[in-house]
Amino acid sequence: MTPVPPGRFAFRASTREGAEDWRRRFRRALEDALGLTGMAREMAGHRVTARRVERVDRGVHVREKWYVATEPGVQLPVWVLHPARPGSRLPIVITPHGHNHPQIYAGITQNAEEEALIRDGDRDITVQAAREGYIGILPTARGFGETRGPKDLESGKLSSCRDRLVHGLLAGRTPIGERVWDVSRIIDWAVEAFGADGSRIAITGNSGGGTTSLFAAACEPRIKVAVPSGYFCTFAGSIGSIHHCECNYVPGMLTLGEMYDVAGLVAPRPFLAIAGKADDIFPIRHTRTAFARLRRIYRVFGASDRCELFIGSGGHRYYQAGSWPFVRRFL
Repeated sequence: MTPVPPGRFAFRASTREGAEDWRRRFRRALEDALGLTGMAREMAGHRVTARRVERVDRGVHVREKWYVATEPGVQLPVWVLHPARPGSRLPIVITPHGHNHPQIYAGITQNAEEEALIRDGDRDITVQAAREGYIGILPTARGFGETRGPKDLESGKLSSCRDRLVHGLLAGRTPIGERVWDVSRIIDWAVEAFGADGSRIAITGNSGGGTTSLFAAACEPRIKVAVPSGYFCTFAGSIGSIHHCECNYVPGMLTLGEMYDVAGLVAPRPFLAIAGKADDIFPIRHTRTAFARLRRIYRVFGASDRCELFIGSGGHRYYQAGSWPFVRRFL
């Protein structure tokens, strides 16, 4: 990896006042780098609309499929799972998916291989959220599922991430920025559409869903609990030195800060990083290094008790045993 000096927003504050000033300045710069500032300018006044195309009562939950217009011309497929026992002003848990077919997170499988992904990796995260009594919301990450490019849909390629990256760069956008934008617009819509409690919103996903979980929580203050899984590490020790999908990359990211600095933007809100001891693409030694640096940020914010690391015994997967006790405690 090309050597890069510490980013200009590397955390150096020693007081709460200084930390809050750092957070304000860094968040603004990060939103610029992700392309979010430009998107907000382009779509000022856009009102999110949605249409439901499917409703299935599964007994243990009610599953709905919606198309949500997160920007003009974009109809994003979104699954919403309601608990079996509905209530008023329920919390929301957003569950962005990883590099799989999106519907796996909602418990929808097409073959034995996808069933194994759920069984062996706890990947039906939206189902788990509904089982916990939350409204689980699964947005399709742009470049996956129905949002793949025509050639990739025809060939059966899993994603169109490279195209989304290079085409987005021409317009001053990034895949991560678009996914964060979609999460914010879904919050706008869902709180009103389902009478949910907008003060109790969590986000948790694995791998690529962990990426979205971390960056969305860093940029979106309405997210009160962040639980990224299979992602939190250092940029240098993961996407900077190991082959990863193109959608992970933000131009100039390390000139701003490391991953623990991005995660520090969540402080003092509760943050749990979930990692696999044997994860070979987000190595645990670099995750431990990142977590030690993140704990320093949380200490300055006076919130050490809200920052935790759960290490599962296996590899690159989700660990529901670590996630839901933390979500319950803080949501």
